[in-house]
Amino acid sequence: MIRKAMEYLVNLGEAHVREVKLPDGTVQTYSDKPLNRLSKYYPMAEPVSMNTLTSLVDYIRAHIDSMAEKMIVHVVSPEEVCLFSRLNGERKREYLVRVRAQVPSFRYESFTEHEEFCISVQAKFLSDPDTDKDLLLKFAGTVENGTVAEYGDDGVTQKATVRQGIASKTEAIVPNPVKLRPYRTFIEVEQPVSEFIFRMKEARGICCALFEADGGAWKNAAMQNIKKYLEFELEEFKNQFTVIS
Repeated sequence: MIRKAMEYLVNLGEAHVREVKLPDGTVQTYSDKPLNRLSKYYPMAEPVSMNTLTSLVDYIRAHIDSMAEKMIVHVVSPEEVCLFSRLNGERKREYLVRVRAQVPSFRYESFTEHEEFCISVQAKFLSDPDTDKDLLLKFAGTVENGTVAEYGDDGVTQKATVRQGIASKTEAIVPNPVKLRPYRTFIEVEQPVSEFIFRMKEARGICCALFEADGGAWKNAAMQNIKKYLEFELEEFKNQFTVIS
């Protein structure tokens, strides 16, 4: 405490600036106190946090806050969009809004108990004629603990022999790969369809897992969907707001 008090008192004094000439002839300037440059511009605003693209569009249309003549709407990721100004005279940008989507979490690339898996797929994936959601749920939902009599896996497809009743058995082919449309971006835009590798195993019960198999291409598709949505909604302000992704 005493040391901090002494440093504070020393810093109250006037700063002494000294120029030192180096052997190569150059001159460098030193000060015995830190100097802070004062900005001639107004202080930067703290960004407003939002969760939907609709909120961002409503905020812009309402003209609540004064903005620069040119603004940038940056689609940072499938779950984040930022609104900020162009560079000012000090080469700085003012961030006004950060929008972060609230998307349900799903444990990809992790085996989960099949009942929990079925519930998660039912609640967090869209039903679509172009996807295999119904097929996946039909298979995963009918396989129960102790019903798998034989199991085969050649690394590409999986086959399970499922008991029916006391003696009868039937073969069930695990769908693979499957096309699904999970909730992974803002609800205002179309959720991209992706391919997933579906795996199943029996270890203290039936467990299921989904592994992404599109190399992250869905992210580019989602960001393009967000960009198109914002460009359409902000068409009347296209001369002031530039949407990039």
